Amino acid sequence: MAEALASRRRLAGGIRFRTTTASVLIVGLVLIVASVTMVTFVARSVHAQVSDEAEIRARQIADRTIAAGDAIAVSDLMEEWVQVLDGERVIASSENAAGLGPIAAQGSGIGPDIVSVPFAPGPFTTFAVSTGEGRTVVVGRSTDDVLEVRATVARALLVGVPGIMIVVAVVTWWIVGRALRPVEDIRAEVDRISVQDLGRRVPEPASGDEIARLAGTMNAMLARLESGQERQRRFVSDASHELRSPVASLRQHAEVAAAHPSGTPVAELARVVLEEDARLELLVDDLLLLARLDEGALGARTEVDLDDLVLAEAARLRDDARVRVDTQAVAPARVLGNPAHLEKMVRNLTANAARHARSQLSLSLRRTESEVVFQVEDDGPGIAQADRDRVFGRFVRLDGARSREAGGTGLGLAIVREVVASHAGRVELSDSPLGGLRVEVRLPAHA
Repeated sequence: MAEALASRRRLAGGIRFRTTTASVLIVGLVLIVASVTMVTFVARSVHAQVSDEAEIRARQIADRTIAAGDAIAVSDLMEEWVQVLDGERVIASSENAAGLGPIAAQGSGIGPDIVSVPFAPGPFTTFAVSTGEGRTVVVGRSTDDVLEVRATVARALLVGVPGIMIVVAVVTWWIVGRALRPVEDIRAEVDRISVQDLGRRVPEPASGDEIARLAGTMNAMLARLESGQERQRRFVSDASHELRSPVASLRQHAEVAAAHPSGTPVAELARVVLEEDARLELLVDDLLLLARLDEGALGARTEVDLDDLVLAEAARLRDDARVRVDTQAVAPARVLGNPAHLEKMVRNLTANAARHARSQLSLSLRRTESEVVFQVEDDGPGIAQADRDRVFGRFVRLDGARSREAGGTGLGLAIVREVVASHAGRVELSDSPLGGLRVEVRLPAHA
């Protein structure tokens, strides 16, 4: 009982029911107005025809010479009567009006009028025409045809209008149901899709209409969700693997120290613990930053002098005498963004370039009309064209930097891409005139 009631409520509130109801009401209202108009128009048209016939008959009689007491012939005693008046006196009439006083005394040219007569049940429409002798010819024609036609049309409409409304309801219900069938198919398929089965797609109608575009949009959304889920799974798997390495190293040294306390110098154990802890801390920080960027948590945005960040990183790199850092092309440039994220982006790019450079590193910063362009170049081995998109993946280390000691966490360029994207910028890799890699970052300039 409850399920049936709920089903009826859903039906009453459904698009199909509401559309059908609205169509029937609109069509019904139009048909009712049209029916009333039609009945009125038909009745007036037939009445005008009867009046015209009465006028024509009256003029025909008025053109004849009529003597007092003449009997005027009519085609149907129940449909027509005639009286010829001289003032208020009847001097001639049809057989059915004989002995009667003036039925409709009218002046010349006045009419038509509706009157009743004692010899016929229905009303008559009259028309009076004046003759040249000062007499008036009055002709009456029965309006039974008007009433009959009006009743016939009304009965036809009384049957036809509900029939048309039923047809409209059935056709509208069928058309709307057919139009909404793809929506129900989409809903049913979406209902079957679970987190473990994001590879399924909703059916896309070949109609090319709004429903087809909705299905295409939903499939695109499902593809993004599937891609995001797959990327998240790989990320979790890679992160677990990366975190396992320093943890395992710490456990190994702790177990060795516990098993052979006399053979493990405290200073050596402390050095290993500190190194692995630093690696672990850096990895965790990078993972947390990526998680915040994925969630869209961009933090507060302020005006940032990007040249200050670049020069600060250059000064830090100069402490390493292995590479020479050229900053002559660094010009003042200001952007609007998160200072911590932008600092991380600059540090990752410069540290990555310094790690792979043989002896030289070049930093440049300039402002165009609408953009700030930051370039980092080195004279290292560079990156092959085929790997330049893949290198921005998470935990990706190319062959020349496989070891964690040399290759970092494998998240540096991934963080760079996410930070740049969160600031509505773009990053590109190309060959450097120094012989290595050029990384170019373009960010919207701040006024």
